[in-house]
Amino acid sequence: MFFFCGPDEAGASAAAARVAAALPDAGDRVELTGGQRHIWVRASGDEAHDALQILIETADAGAGAAAPVLVIATSATDKSRTAKLLEKRKDAMVAMFHPPDLGSVAGAVRGMADAAGLRLGGDLAERIARGAGLDVRLAQSEVTKLALYCDADPQAPKPASLEDHAAIGAATEEDGFAPLVNAVLGGEINRISGEVRRMRELGLNPVGVALALERRAAQLALIAAKIGTNGKIPSLGPGEKMQLGIFFREERAIIQQFERWTQPAARGSRETRLDRLIPRLIGLHRTLLANSQAAELLLAQELTEIARFAAKR
Repeated sequence: MFFFCGPDEAGASAAAARVAAALPDAGDRVELTGGQRHIWVRASGDEAHDALQILIETADAGAGAAAPVLVIATSATDKSRTAKLLEKRKDAMVAMFHPPDLGSVAGAVRGMADAAGLRLGGDLAERIARGAGLDVRLAQSEVTKLALYCDADPQAPKPASLEDHAAIGAATEEDGFAPLVNAVLGGEINRISGEVRRMRELGLNPVGVALALERRAAQLALIAAKIGTNGKIPSLGPGEKMQLGIFFREERAIIQQFERWTQPAARGSRETRLDRLIPRLIGLHRTLLANSQAAELLLAQELTEIARFAAKR
């Protein structure tokens, strides 16, 4: 039995996935389809305590060992009832995961890259870690995409540059945060609930979503600095668009968002909506980091408010 707790849900989930992959191929735990059988539980606090206690009592009574159980309970600690139930057992492990810092996640990214046959140049590991919102699962996804793009293999390592990472970001942005970012900053209120549901289904990190919004807001500010708040993006040349990160598949959405967010924040105001958006997103980022247990709810509420502000005429 494995009990992974603490506020770092991404780290706990990644550890559980590694344990599941390393489980021995015991004959009585192998499915007919060839996969291993184990029990994967996502719990809040001590929700799994009673079920685990019954499982332990049944096994101790001679019923035989059950399939391995992996519990991820990020609102619990190593002092919780469930942790106390398991910590002294030889057939159990308790581990608590704390929020990582940039250095540790960047180190993990380098390890992922080495395993995939990638040699990361410059500060690319830190860039991937920062872009993933310090979520090792998102970072692993980025490394996997980068390895495919560079045709890397552990037996034939390949170098990866910042330009390579920028290229896969442009090509695959729509697969992750882009639909939600576009719905929120485009003022498409009727799409928000569906995109938030998709975010939960994909397991996207709320901090990662906030970072994606910050990046788009920063991009809009960069465009405004280049052409002015009354400027027109279509008037830019291909090279200028590339420098500003305006790729073909996102150009229409960026144009629409630029027009919305460069409007005056209030009638007669010299301040634009974008001037108000950027500090609000920075505040949202800090709030999510400080309230990891309620992050999804806080994010959903804030996304709706931002979309309503964007939708105003």
